[in-house]
Order: sequence, then C-alpha cells, then structure tokens
Amino acid sequence: MNIRPREIILPSYARLVCILLSLVIIVYGLHTLSGLLIPLVFAILFSVLLFPLVQRLENWRVPRILAIILCLLLALTVLTGLFYGISIQISSFAEVVPQFVKRGNEYINSIRTFADEHLNIDRQRQVDEIKKYLNQALAEGGTIVTTTLLATTSILTNLFLVLLFAFFFLLYRDFFRSFFYRAFSDARPSKIDGVMAGIYQVVKDYLAGLVLVIIIIGTLMTIGLLILGVDYAVFFGFFGACLVLIPYFGISLGSLLPAAYTLVTQDNPIKALAVVGVFLFVQALEGNFITPYIVGSKVSINPLAAIIVLILWENIWGLPGLVLALPMTAILKVIFDAVDSLKPYGFLIGEAEKPRPPIKNLKELADQLPKRAKKVGKVEEKS
Repeated sequence: MNIRPREIILPSYARLVCILLSLVIIVYGLHTLSGLLIPLVFAILFSVLLFPLVQRLENWRVPRILAIILCLLLALTVLTGLFYGISIQISSFAEVVPQFVKRGNEYINSIRTFADEHLNIDRQRQVDEIKKYLNQALAEGGTIVTTTLLATTSILTNLFLVLLFAFFFLLYRDFFRSFFYRAFSDARPSKIDGVMAGIYQVVKDYLAGLVLVIIIIGTLMTIGLLILGVDYAVFFGFFGACLVLIPYFGISLGSLLPAAYTLVTQDNPIKALAVVGVFLFVQALEGNFITPYIVGSKVSINPLAAIIVLILWENIWGLPGLVLALPMTAILKVIFDAVDSLKPYGFLIGEAEKPRPPIKNLKELADQLPKRAKKVGKVEEKS
C-alpha cells in the first residue's frame, strides 16, 4: 500500500520569502555563470535559425552530421563576409582621421575662446585642465588597450562555443526531446511537444522577422543618408539598423556616430541635425508600423514588461542581455501559458487587453441585459 506524503502548506509570508530567496539565487547564478549561459542561449537561437536548412538537407538524404557541418560552414562564411565588409569600412575611416583632428582642434579652440570671453575662464587654466585630463587618459590607455584585446579574444572564444553548442543541439535534438519526456513524466507527451513547438515557432518567427526588419530599416536609413549626401551611407545605415537589437533606443544611439561624422567632416550643424532626424523618423516608423506588422504578435510582450526585462537582463548579462532579453522572455511566456499555476504570470507579461467601454449608467445596463439574455437563449436553442 502506497502512502502519499502529506502536503505541507506554508503561510503566505513564508511562501513569499521562499519565492524571493529563489529569485535572488537564480539571478546570482545567472550572473555568475554568464560565461557559460550566454553562449548556450545564443547557440539555442542559432540552432533554431539553422534547423529548417538542416532538416531540408536531411530530407534530401544527406547524413545528419554532414548536413549540420555544411550549414555551420555556410553560416560561418556569411559571418566572415559581414565582418570583412565592416572591417573594410572601418579601415577606410583612417583616410579622414587627419580631417577629424583638424576639425576637432577648431571646435576646441572655439570652445576655449567662448569660455574665455563669456565665462571668464582663463586660457591658462583651461590648458592646465586639458593637460590633466590628457595625462589621465594616457595613463588609462594601457588598460583600455588590454581590455579591448581581452574583449576581442572573448568574442572569438564565444563564437567558437556558440558554433560548437549549436552543432550538438542540432545533432542530439531527438535525445533532448526524450530527456524532456523523462524529466516531465507527469505531463502528457503531446503537451510537451506542444510547448516545444510553441517555443520553436516563437523563436523562429522572431529571428526571421528581425532579419527582415533590419534589412528594411537599413535600406530606409541608407536612402535618407544618400539624399543628404553623407559619406559611407550604406555602412551608417545598416550599422544603425543592427542596433534595433536594442529595443526602443538602439536606433537613436546609432544616429550619434553619423551625426558626429557629418558635423566634423562637413562642418554643417544643420545637416548633422538632419541625420539625427532621419534616424528618429525611421525609428518612429519601426516602432509603430514596421516591427508590429512584420513581427506582429510573435513576441507578445507588453511595453512595461519589455522595459523591465531589458533593464533586468542588462544588469545581469550586460549588452548580450539586452539582445537576448525579448526572445528569452517570449520563451518564458510560452512556458508560463502551458503551466496552469504559472498562467497568471504569462498573462501579466503579455499584451494588455483593450479596455472595454464603460457603462455610463444603470439604465444602460438594464437595457443591455435582456438583449444579452436573448442572445444566450438563441445559442442554447441552436446547440
């Protein structure tokens, strides 16, 4: 005879303490293990992006290992081409560095003259302050170079880990499905399949929509910059478009570099403001029309929840957290919606329902009740 253990019911304050402690432990673990978890999450998204192509090759009787290797090589070739194109654009900026220095000195002299004439700040004092900050910058230069080299090495290492993890995720996808069947043996296999299919669909639609949004935004901003006569319009346009990965303010940040470049090289403040205006106009189109129409409700998260998770993941994982915040939250929403006890939390982070028009008075309510009762009666008669 099996005796079921008695369920212990904790008071509400004890449950709240347990939940808060669990959240603290989870956040601490996510931050501490970021070096492992960030490549893992990127590899999962990358695997979802490559899975249709791998599946197509497998349907053509290509062995699974060979199909995965071919897809990874294709992706690596595309990434290498992108990085090579970006490096060429950046190296071409070296031609205008002397012009940057010249214009920068002119602006510094103008600021010094203005401070001397209108703010009564002596020029010698300005020179002393500039020397002080210059020496401080030179002293920190070695640290900056070292940090940059370490960051570059970290990026290359993480890229290798992402490709390695993606290979095994695609290779052992049936094995992982069996693991979930065993781990959640209380749930029906069909429900587990439904959750996994929902996660795959939301990630696939988000990534495919994001690529299309970047292409459209980059094209629009490139056209705008070409009309204004800004050099390197294609580079600046698609550089700003890639910053759409940082929702809400990424495109605005992308306008700073071309605006500063235009101001220094062409000495035209109006054109620099026009560059910022182009980026802000495209951002308005992106937020109100392009992204809602293309991505739509694939990532159905309300703006308040999106802002909160962006700040949260940025504090946990930095810039990668900003990029991964929305797709990870969308995955969590799929899981929350599938578990009965977590459905309220899925509702909380989802898109808010449109408010119903208020009933102005009781007489209007009394007039509506008989009509509603008749409709219910007709439906019951038909059924």
